[in-house]
Amino acid sequence: MGRGPDHSAALPDTLSGASARPAGRAWRLPGWLRGLVLPVLVFAGLEALVRSGRVPDYLMPAPSQVFETILDLAHGPLWQHIGISTFRVFSGFAIGAALALLIGTWVGLSRRAEAYLEPSFQALRAVPGLAWVPLLLIWLGIDEASKITLIAIGAFFPVYLNLVAGIRNVDRKLVEVGALYRFSSYRLVRHVFVPAALPYLYTGLRQALSMSWLCVVAAELLAATKGIGYLLTDGRETSRPDLVLVAIILLAVMGKLTDSILRYAEARSLRWRDSYAGKPG
Repeated sequence: MGRGPDHSAALPDTLSGASARPAGRAWRLPGWLRGLVLPVLVFAGLEALVRSGRVPDYLMPAPSQVFETILDLAHGPLWQHIGISTFRVFSGFAIGAALALLIGTWVGLSRRAEAYLEPSFQALRAVPGLAWVPLLLIWLGIDEASKITLIAIGAFFPVYLNLVAGIRNVDRKLVEVGALYRFSSYRLVRHVFVPAALPYLYTGLRQALSMSWLCVVAAELLAATKGIGYLLTDGRETSRPDLVLVAIILLAVMGKLTDSILRYAEARSLRWRDSYAGKPG
């Protein structure tokens, strides 16, 4: 028997299974390197401007000079400054986030608790973090307690607000289904409220961690002899912009590192979500 006409040639490549790749495929930078493009361009531009004399080095030192300062500090107190600031951040963050989890869950589940607590918390949220510093110094002195308390205050409100919002945005039908199956309060929270509120909670935790790094700088600028914030003060008092830039770079790196850890935990915890991740490319 004769073969019928071949209709596959008239079909698009995507339907007929043929591969329509160009002969010379354009090379693309790996995704993990793309985030380095902007910093490298900025550093290269600054290096060129300072080396050419267009920007005075006593105002903006060249990135190579800042790198030399980092190497000098690495043989001295650099790791001690990083360690003490990290300890303060994680201590305050843990205390503030834990309190926010307890109170936020209570307020999110109870309208009565919301009526008593929400107005006061909204008013306190409007108080800048620096406004607490004089009072904390009077109450707790210049030791670690005042610094950690300031960080805990800064970390509390982002977690609290996002957690309450997450609980209140749980689909009412899911709660009704849980009640229909006679879930206990514990099972209802564990199997309905927690999975639904997790995305909001992680958003709050990431915001709280960023706020913790802001608060530790504020605390160390005013009363500290060690820490990244102290490096900022030392650089200002000795008129060393390279030292100030080292502290700023350390804050940026530590903030990004700790945020990446939370993002990894978020991705692992929320693998069940089928959410939009943006266009590839």
